[in-house]
Amino acid sequence: MAHPKDRIIFPLDLPELDKALEFVGLLKDDVGVFKIGLELFVRNGPRAVEAVKKITGAGIFLDMKFHDIPETVKGAIRSASALGVEFVTVHAEGGSALMKAVAEGSGKKTKVLGVTVLTSLSSDDLVEAGLDPKYRDPSELVVARARLAKAAGLSGIVCSGREAGIVKKELGEDFLVVTPGIRPKDSPPDDQKRLSTPYEAVYSGADYIVVGRPIRNAPDPRKAASLIADEIDRALKDRA
Repeated sequence: MAHPKDRIIFPLDLPELDKALEFVGLLKDDVGVFKIGLELFVRNGPRAVEAVKKITGAGIFLDMKFHDIPETVKGAIRSASALGVEFVTVHAEGGSALMKAVAEGSGKKTKVLGVTVLTSLSSDDLVEAGLDPKYRDPSELVVARARLAKAAGLSGIVCSGREAGIVKKELGEDFLVVTPGIRPKDSPPDDQKRLSTPYEAVYSGADYIVVGRPIRNAPDPRKAASLIADEIDRALKDRA
């Protein structure tokens, strides 16, 4: 990646395509990847991907978090890859068979990322959901699922900045780590629970950071993205 901004993934978390495209037009020179999630894709379908591509050459991250039987997800990944997206997601909790099928379905054209533990989940949430109490520390579960994802042939995982360092240490620099739950210091509280600043996440080892509300809700979104790129640059220099 030639520039720190290329490590910023901006989520187009809006139902209206026209509004999403306004942000694409505004930020196309300030972020490296645009993420199309469930809300935008369910309403607009593949034309959302096509419309973003017409405006920018930035990467597209189709964040569907697929979770179904292996053959069904394999077909869905094959369709996603045909759209020419750079990244697509699958829930790592689906297990090895699911992730292997997904890796095969991608045809290596699209990087498949395993979502380990959602950053909106706390330790108590995991226990309440019935997981083994030994995974009360989310980092233990993240690493366990990351190992499965790499063994299955996935390109990387999605995890919080708190786990980025240990994942890189255990699974190597070539295994991608994408980190959501990014909030600059002094950000107001919201639904995210395992948070990191841009500097913390990248210094810990994240290859990409997903930054939505801190850019989207800023008085000047371009300036906010630029300041985050500066933080990324500082973290990369400090960890070198």
